[in-house]
Amino acid sequence: MLVLGIETSCDETAAALVDDTRAIRGELVASQLDEHRKFGGVVPEVAARAHLDLLDAIVREVMQRAGLTFADLDVVAATGGPGLIGGVLVGVTTAKAIALAAGKKFVAVNHLEAHALTARLTDDVQFPYLLLLVSGGHCQLLVVEGVGQYRRWGTTIDDAAGEAFDKSAKLLGLGYPGGPALEAAAKLGDPTRFPLPRSMVGKPGCDFSFSGLKTAVRTAIEKAGAHDLPDLAASAQAAIAEQLADRTARAAKRFTQEYPAGKQLVVAGGVAANATVRARLAAVAAKHGLDFVAPPPRLCTDNATMVAWAGLERARLNMFDGLDFAPRPRWPLDATAPKVAFAGVKA
Repeated sequence: MLVLGIETSCDETAAALVDDTRAIRGELVASQLDEHRKFGGVVPEVAARAHLDLLDAIVREVMQRAGLTFADLDVVAATGGPGLIGGVLVGVTTAKAIALAAGKKFVAVNHLEAHALTARLTDDVQFPYLLLLVSGGHCQLLVVEGVGQYRRWGTTIDDAAGEAFDKSAKLLGLGYPGGPALEAAAKLGDPTRFPLPRSMVGKPGCDFSFSGLKTAVRTAIEKAGAHDLPDLAASAQAAIAEQLADRTARAAKRFTQEYPAGKQLVVAGGVAANATVRARLAAVAAKHGLDFVAPPPRLCTDNATMVAWAGLERARLNMFDGLDFAPRPRWPLDATAPKVAFAGVKA
């Protein structure tokens, strides 16, 4: 089985080819960093227009590099949500057009599921496993029981961890994208210098909260000098990593009790590329007798390889979608989990 994957949910325009031997037959990602840097963040309309300009050429280049045509495909998969709806529309429409013209099956992939299943492509992880899905827009702890089968044990009640990285970096004047910039600055600093809050550490449950960190960083900056910025960056990174480790440890303890057949703790999403976060999570996994699995950094950030793989996983189970599929700005993995609004108010 050969699958073409398309990813346009945020500010990366990407296409990739993956087959059922786990071979990546081709992949290409076009970043929009330069377009959004002057705004200090992603502008949805700018992103959608860039996807529209870039996607056809990227798909064509990936197919040509692999020496394949659309006739060689079995499935066309695209991120169907969640994400910036303008960009998602571009990717889904392109994928539908290819599927219709070539007479191929179409799969609409949940972007979060694409992250969740990446470890099965890279490390052949078996179900069930515990997953920390951590990115700019999402921060969740889930049990992955199978394709399309998720149990959410924790989520953020306000900001996501990646958002905390980005906002802290912006306050510190470190530029965009904030996460990598803050990590680089933190290498030069003392993570114990500023006692920044770890809002949920030690509390019951597996939920997260990062909004207080942003306020504390702003307050610290008002009292600090330029020479303190590396220490502030290191302290912010340490606060985020400690909360992620604490919440994950609680989930790992529960996971080993309720899922004795489960052997892995997996981290996925853009924040999974952070070395400090990885080290803290690896220690949590070891303490609870779990193998720690983190995909390569290039497959943690948004990419089409994960979309193609998720499409392949669903296609194996005949989980195809019609060409009437409607893109979704929101698409929870666990539809039975309670909805969480800002300030921790459960809807």
